[in-house]
Amino acid sequence: MGPSSSKQKPLSSSPDNKDSSTETWRESWISTLTSFGRPTTTTVQEPPDNIFKPINKDNILPQIPISRHHPTAKKGIEDDDKTTLQTNKFYANTFLGNQDMPVWTHPYSIWWGKGNTGPGVVQTWGMCIGHVEESELAYGPGDPAQYYINPLRRQTLILSAQEFGPETELTTDSHKPFSVNINLNRNERELEPGMTFPVVQGMSFVTGGYRNATPVIQCGGRGFRSISDAIRINNSWKYRIEDSDGRKWLAYINPAAGIDYDPTAFKKVDDFTFLGPAKFKGNIQIAKNPKGEEGEGIYDKAFGTFVVEAKLVATVRDGLGTYSLQYSKIGTGPLLMFALPHHIQSLAPRLFPKSTNLQLRTTTKGMATAIWTESLTCVEANLPTTMSFGPWTPAIGANKVRFSPTVIELINIVADRDLQTAMAEPVPKESLYYAGKNLAKFATILYVMKDILNSPQVPAGLDKLKEKLAQYVENRQFYPIFYDDSWKGIVSNAGFTDPGADYGNTFYNDHHFHFGYFVYTAAVIAYLDPAWLTQGDNKEWVQMLVKDYAESDYKGRDYPFSRSFDWYHGHSWAKGLYESADGKDEESTSEDGFASFAIKMWGKAIGDQDMEKRGNLMLAIQARSFDNYFYIQDNNTNHPARFIGHKVTGILFENKADYITYFGNAPQLIHGIHMLPLSPASVYLRSRTFVQQEWDKHFSNGRAMVEGGWRGILYANLALIDPKTSYAFFRDGIQGMWDDAWIDGGASRTWYLVWSAALGGAR
Repeated sequence: MGPSSSKQKPLSSSPDNKDSSTETWRESWISTLTSFGRPTTTTVQEPPDNIFKPINKDNILPQIPISRHHPTAKKGIEDDDKTTLQTNKFYANTFLGNQDMPVWTHPYSIWWGKGNTGPGVVQTWGMCIGHVEESELAYGPGDPAQYYINPLRRQTLILSAQEFGPETELTTDSHKPFSVNINLNRNERELEPGMTFPVVQGMSFVTGGYRNATPVIQCGGRGFRSISDAIRINNSWKYRIEDSDGRKWLAYINPAAGIDYDPTAFKKVDDFTFLGPAKFKGNIQIAKNPKGEEGEGIYDKAFGTFVVEAKLVATVRDGLGTYSLQYSKIGTGPLLMFALPHHIQSLAPRLFPKSTNLQLRTTTKGMATAIWTESLTCVEANLPTTMSFGPWTPAIGANKVRFSPTVIELINIVADRDLQTAMAEPVPKESLYYAGKNLAKFATILYVMKDILNSPQVPAGLDKLKEKLAQYVENRQFYPIFYDDSWKGIVSNAGFTDPGADYGNTFYNDHHFHFGYFVYTAAVIAYLDPAWLTQGDNKEWVQMLVKDYAESDYKGRDYPFSRSFDWYHGHSWAKGLYESADGKDEESTSEDGFASFAIKMWGKAIGDQDMEKRGNLMLAIQARSFDNYFYIQDNNTNHPARFIGHKVTGILFENKADYITYFGNAPQLIHGIHMLPLSPASVYLRSRTFVQQEWDKHFSNGRAMVEGGWRGILYANLALIDPKTSYAFFRDGIQGMWDDAWIDGGASRTWYLVWSAALGGAR
């Protein structure tokens, strides 16, 4: 089905305007999930200078047709048209494909059994729970290993109900940026018997809420090694469980308020099945315990309380960024949450005493640490507030670099040629990605010619750039964009007939990559000619792109909050509406960072201080997360020792790291895609220590002399540690004659000369 041509506003209502039946259903299951009487939910404390404010009012521009027929079907979404759905978040597998691929909450993974069978697999229609130790990883060939992968859907414990069978269905509701509710019902006609799993990133328990169902705890592999007798704790009780591999787990049985079950009603039926009483109301919580008595003591304080939602708030004051994931919980006890390594590095001082010795391994992010908190707060100092369009280091700051007459003369000659080429060459018409790169290159040349060269050719070049961008603002390009009212976002028309077109843009792949280049281009134009912002739909069109991949309004109607950037993981996910056995993934950290840089500079250009602050904070968080999870220094402990020799992860999935790209396996491709585009943000994101180790491992001693534009990328990256050699390369060319084949289509020799010279190659 293709897009419609309707241009009326979307018919969906605000996410807050849910019908009464949905609210009654939610209240019903919440009331059964706590054993401590009236549920208590944390109130989010929003600071008055919270930087997450609406960008502008929701409004679909008249030149953007509206489609209500996206090719990807929604599976089991209960509150469709009452919420703004998340396309790129960690739980997307629950409403895509067969709905039985895992969701990674870290440290656990969960997935619907859906009656699947196979070697070592217990047939179940319940929710499977997995946690993988490093000793269980599988590795690819080579030394270092090409990839490592966590065993997929390796069952450990399973929360299910005896009533579940082939008619069981999975639905989801309350889709939020950091959470979702997953429901299992006996069939589509009955809400009871059933179960609900509130799923939140970093949750310390897998909590299953039962609605008049007979609980079943199952064990995968070779079955239970042992289950203890019931241990009474207040109105609840617990069991110590040893799985088939000898690893220790805890199961807490929390009946609903006012109901008292006999612990002996739970009985071991066979080596794989632990059966509870009929018509059970309440919740069962599962947690892995690698710390023996100490770990059990921690979980004993936390059980009965669980997280149901998180909301992000942040402030930026005097170059200091503070962001908090503020959790809503059910229960009156303290809340235990798991934090990732980059959280621990930047943890707010007040949380130091709240950290515990309880750690569990994540699949690709190292060890997660359990913390007592209802607000996971991190602090980032030294935000890049002085960074602008020109070459930047902390020492340069907001100052403009001054070049010698000799350097200026060379840049002038090269820039004149590059400008004429940029003005004459057509914008790639079949791809938003390549079009954005082309326009961003043009914009950077104009910036150099205005701010560094003060060239009289700038007005003519700027008029041409505006003309080229105008066809996109007016939606006259070869493949126009549509507003997708089904999944809520801006998508290319190309994918309605060819799902693989433009890297899957129509299916929400890579939106931060694609649209970030356009936003940056517009920021440069606005910097050079502020009046452009008031002409036609220029400003509103760019705001539309920002809202699509980086909406800052939790209650937005037309776009989900922060589609691409995952504020828990500290980086974006590129994969959209594709069922994925290994979860979401990210291939280009540099374009991820550039998308944040574009937000920062667009915010600065239009005078939106909150947007500029969000861009600065995103860059700071990315610098930390990239250094932990993507850029692998010799002392990295977040990835297995057999993998870290590569220096970069290649493609980082939620469930594996693979030293490869989607378009080849040569080192210049795998590393280069994490370098381009070289921008002012590159200095901030790529540490000198990492760049030196990467260069020494893969590109020193002439190994950077590769074919095509990748050579220019490698030598531009070299400027971060050896700007003189980098500048000499771009000054002299190949064997004394310059050949533009060594420049990537998204870059220019002009920028690379300015870049390498400013970083110390020549001034």
